[in-house]
Amino acid sequence: MNRLAAWLALVSVLAVVNYAARFSDATTPDDVLYQYSTAISSLILFAVMLGIVLAIARFDRAMLAVRRPRSWRGSLKLMFGVLVGVYVLGGLLSPFLDPGEEQGLTPDEWDSSRWLPFALNAVVVAGVAPIVEELTFRGLGYSLLVRWGATVAISGTALAFALGHGLLEGLPLLLALGAGLAYIRYRQDSVVPGILLHSLFNAIALAASLSL
Repeated sequence: MNRLAAWLALVSVLAVVNYAARFSDATTPDDVLYQYSTAISSLILFAVMLGIVLAIARFDRAMLAVRRPRSWRGSLKLMFGVLVGVYVLGGLLSPFLDPGEEQGLTPDEWDSSRWLPFALNAVVVAGVAPIVEELTFRGLGYSLLVRWGATVAISGTALAFALGHGLLEGLPLLLALGAGLAYIRYRQDSVVPGILLHSLFNAIALAASLSL
């Protein structure tokens, strides 16, 4: 129970900090992903998160579900289904909600003269963030909640994942993505497919923002 309390404290602090930033008067610069400081501060944040998660899990790979999935073919089918489902939901909600604009991370246009800081930020967004977040929610969080059943673990980690991003308009989409990733964790008993899907989702979102 101490591990669960520590994990709940971690995700609660994450949600409070992000929502506090969302409702503050500060505005996110349009070129935030073209700044080296963004990549550096994000890396520091994710390093702290990962350190806390590893400490709570006591470096137990089984608790973090860092292992081969039961079936790669089955994983790919689930990944495809979740990805399509999230995009369909996003399309249905797009006339009413704009999560990308709310988050304010994606640049309005491509600036080739600042490709290096953008590339570093892209690595963080599509590489580092998915690994740390999947270990936090579908790894440690799922393992701590599954004692009350898979339904509680899936819904609980999905809610924590969605709230942890500090968004309002993006909440439905994040809930759906979180639930889909947790369902893959349930079916495949591994965070690896979820990391790959999460990384792909972030990379597509980043690439799409530059093509619009």
